[in-house]
Parts: sequence; C-alpha cells; structure tokens
Amino acid sequence: MMDKSSYFHRVSAQTATRFWINNVTREEADMAIEAGAVGCTQNPSYVWKMLSHETESAYATDILKDILKETKDANEAQAALQRTLVGNVAKHFLPMYEETHGAWGYVSIQGNPFMETTEDIIRFAEYNREAGPNIMAKIPVTEDGLKAIEYCASKRIPINATEVMAVRQALDVCEVYEKATKGMKDPAPIYFSHITGIYDEYLQNYVKENHVDISPDTLWQAGIAAAKKVYQIVNDKRYPVGFIGGGARGLHHFTEMVGAKACITINWKGAAEDLLKQNPPVVQRFFMPVPTAVLDELYEKLPDFRRGYDVHGITPPEYEQFGPVVLFRSSFEDAWTKANAYIKEQIEQL
Repeated sequence: MMDKSSYFHRVSAQTATRFWINNVTREEADMAIEAGAVGCTQNPSYVWKMLSHETESAYATDILKDILKETKDANEAQAALQRTLVGNVAKHFLPMYEETHGAWGYVSIQGNPFMETTEDIIRFAEYNREAGPNIMAKIPVTEDGLKAIEYCASKRIPINATEVMAVRQALDVCEVYEKATKGMKDPAPIYFSHITGIYDEYLQNYVKENHVDISPDTLWQAGIAAAKKVYQIVNDKRYPVGFIGGGARGLHHFTEMVGAKACITINWKGAAEDLLKQNPPVVQRFFMPVPTAVLDELYEKLPDFRRGYDVHGITPPEYEQFGPVVLFRSSFEDAWTKANAYIKEQIEQL
C-alpha cells in the first residue's frame, strides 16, 4: 500500500489541489489511485498508445478483433475500441466515484479529432457516456465545441472542456455553462482544462524559431501566469466551473499549481512517478503574484501570449486555429491516424 505520507496524499491533505492522472494503462491507473489520484483524463492518442504498448498491445488487439466481428469500418471500430479501453480504465475509478457520490472518480474521453463539428462532438459524447456512469465527455473549446458544451450541459452530461489555451476560452465555457444550466437543480459537473504545459511548449518553440531575445526565467513562467489569471477571474466571478491544469511538460506544471483549488493532470511515467521519488515539500506557490516585469516582457515579445492572456485577445472563430491549440490537436491527430492505419491493416487481414 502507498504510504499516506507520500507526496500526492500530502498535497491533498494540506491544500485544495488534487492529482489527476493522464492517459494511463490499467496498471498505471491502479498505481495512480494508490498514490492519491482522484480522476483521470484520457485523450485521442490513447488508442495508439495501447495498440503499440509493450505490455498492453495484445490486450488492446484482442478487444479490436472482437469489435471487427461487428463492423469493418475503421473509424467505427476505432471509436468502439477507444470507448472500451477507456471504459475499462473507468472501472478502476468507479468505486471512488460511488463512495464520493460523484464528487471524484471521473474519467474523461474525447472523440475523433478529425470529426469535431457540433453534431459529431455531441454524438461522441453521448456514445462514450455509455461506457460507464463515471465517464466525463471531453470537449474541445472551439466555436463548434462551445455549442456542444451548451447542449451536453443541458442534458446533464459531465464535461471536461479541453484545449483551453486562452483566458477568453475559459470564460466562454463558464458563460455557456451558466446559460445551459440556469434554474437546473444539481447540474452535472463541468471543468475546463487549461493546457498550461502545451501553451508553454508552443511559446518556447516560437522563441526558438524566431530568435526572440527573452529571459529563460521569464519564458518559464508564461503558462503559469496565464493559468493564474484564468483562475482568478473565474473565482472572482464565482462561476461554478472546476479548473483542471493539463499538458504538463515539466514537474513545475504540477508543483507551481499547488495551492489552487484545482485538479492537475500529469502522466504517470516521467511525472507522477518522478514526484513520488523526489518527494518534494508541499509548498503553496500558486498564489504568489507574477512580477510585473515578467508580464511586461512576455506581453511585449510574444504576440500569442498577448492573445492568450488578454480577456478579449481572441474570438471563438479563431480558437481552432490558435497556435497552441493547433500544436496540441496535431499530436492527437497523428496518433489517431497511426491507430486508424493499424486497424485498416487488421481489417485487410480478415
């Protein structure tokens, strides 16, 4: 059994911050739960991870073979495989969900990244919800995604509004949710996922490619600075929407968020297991203000920081093509394409 004095248990005991695990195998799910995880996010790269995984590929392929007895359409098979794989992980979190009466234990699942019209998003959300009571629909915050969020919230579908890189995206989610649930008793929960790490990765790539003269110490704080602004505005306006921090690209994307009333998602390998080994002190850094000089330099030298940081820096029609969003989604599209090609090969062999 995991020592209750281990890092994530201490974070939960001493702060409002909670640990969620990202894109896990069944074994990693169990280890994460033991370590203190209270939720899980899976993304569209999960099917390929499982099909190509050293120890899970046979398990995933066996499930696929059964699915291909029912359909020879690669896209339908992939959606069914994803739902089954994620649904099986959700079973590991189900006792927690039941014991906390739905407060914790959710597992979120997102649909085909190449099919993201409002209608498609809603269809995937309803389809994936069939995998278990603790399944949470993961919906990208694009113009079409916001319409899907409004519909799903009105139907009491739990939601993880993802691909949030800009302050405006988060506020739009909150406003849409309030509209959809006005007068509703006990609406289903909703979170928005501010993808802090990918936001940082995108800005770091921009600095390198464009030879921007900026302090590395300043650049290191960009994503966290944006997350702090989002968090403050949402809390000041008392929106009943939870905050998830995601896309971690370094341990600081967890440790710098400690103190926030938020769920921070990280991978097991290279993140959660490293923090358990390092066992750092629990220090609440999130509410430390970002120095004015840091914000000034970010604002002056990085146009997409301005777009993401300003309350009106970007509009819904621009969300889907916002650089950090494109970077994030491209990783999903690449993995989805690889899994789809594998499934087509299996179909051809039948």
